[in-house]
Amino acid sequence: MINFKILTIFPDLFPGPLAASITGGALEKNLWSIEAINIRDYAKDKRGTVDDMPYGGGAGMVLKVDVLADAIEKNLLSEEKQHENHNKKSSKIIYLSPRGKVLTQKIARELAEEKEIILLCGRYEGVDQRVLDEYEIEEISIGDYVLSGGEIAAFVLIDAVLRNVEGVLGAEESLSEESFGAKENSQFDNLLEYPHYTRPQEWRGREVPDVLTSGHHKNINEWRKEKAIEITKKNRPDLFEKFSKTAG
Repeated sequence: MINFKILTIFPDLFPGPLAASITGGALEKNLWSIEAINIRDYAKDKRGTVDDMPYGGGAGMVLKVDVLADAIEKNLLSEEKQHENHNKKSSKIIYLSPRGKVLTQKIARELAEEKEIILLCGRYEGVDQRVLDEYEIEEISIGDYVLSGGEIAAFVLIDAVLRNVEGVLGAEESLSEESFGAKENSQFDNLLEYPHYTRPQEWRGREVPDVLTSGHHKNINEWRKEKAIEITKKNRPDLFEKFSKTAG
């Protein structure tokens, strides 16, 4: 079982869409759990202030280091660890940030091995750098763009991770042929997924490729690999270059 703890100023957003479909079913089966912790509960004043103006000037506000530190130390670290050394974390802590390393299938697979993941959702201009340094928090981005906060990114990361947790997907073998290759040593590493077709066999003059109705599994597998290579070369030349190097 993997547990997610979310540090956010909008705890009511969770579990949100994660309570539906595949992840929702897995949640009901206790294959994973989620807890949203309100950062405002650790504010130092009655107004619930969690942010302040940045030193050096500039637009926007920054989440305060002392507020975030209290939320981490009082909720996310075991008492034993707190007594030993408050900056030794007992769980993996991730700050969802556009300046972090980009989330990949490889990272999602690695995170799926964790017992507990703590996700810090920033707002405004971000968080005080000192809290990131103090707890050696890893920064992860879901892409080269900026969102209004880390909550939406948290949904993406959790979903990507859960697909790699044993028992969450009904057909585990499908992981190996997804885009990017979800299992180690997958033949689809660094490739995008091939096209899919279902009934009816003919639709508006468009036919399902003959090879898929042939029943010849070797030919079908070869066709799928060829199409994956073709699509990757067209849409993601950066991935195709990686694939070419590893395939060669």
